[in-house]
Amino acid sequence: MRWSQATETGLVRRQNEDCLCVIPDLALFAVADGMGGHLAGEVASRMAVESVARQLQSGNRDDTVKSLLEGVRRANSDIYKASRRDGSCRGMGTTLTVAVISGGDLVLAHVGDSRAYIIRGDKIHLLTEDHSLVQEMIRHGGITREQARDHPHRNVLTRALGTEPLVDVDLISIKLERGDILLLCTDGLYGLVGDEEILELVRSAANPDQAVRMLVDEALRRGGSDNISVIVVEVDD
Repeated sequence: MRWSQATETGLVRRQNEDCLCVIPDLALFAVADGMGGHLAGEVASRMAVESVARQLQSGNRDDTVKSLLEGVRRANSDIYKASRRDGSCRGMGTTLTVAVISGGDLVLAHVGDSRAYIIRGDKIHLLTEDHSLVQEMIRHGGITREQARDHPHRNVLTRALGTEPLVDVDLISIKLERGDILLLCTDGLYGLVGDEEILELVRSAANPDQAVRMLVDEALRRGGSDNISVIVVEVDD
């Protein structure tokens, strides 16, 4: 496995509320996009990835799905309690998309509208579903995917970590193939760079480091209107 990661504040936001986590020994990769008042989003996203990482490190490594689920639920509880306890963090929350590669399988836990893709051959496949208002509108035929990219409510989430005492977690598992490329990102990337453009940039890169840099640079070139976070993982065995 080879991987690379980057996070940028962007050209508009004053602070970066995204958080990345890579733990090679666990083959764990995570992105989180925080929300809330002053610095609260940053607190929530950091708590999310740290909580899941602790659970994976201390939990049953033979049951990745159970450990992931417990980690995300604990993160939700921790963030929710912190937001109730600390007035400066009131209402904070975060997305979380976390991947673990184990024995040729990819296991994902997902809440919110950060994303996981698999690039296989000359195709890009979105593995996660956005928990957002515009995705609900797309599902019910109210708007198209093209309209969703510029919709005034595109940042409204229908599910996030830390906003309620309990949270539903999407769990996804797929078999990996040699040469697959896993990409995790926040909406600062895919909101400005389309899926086929992401595919083209990754496929034209010589390695994960170059792929990440090209993706971030393209989002910045298009305005960098949000924090931008990307992880690219190349599966070579």
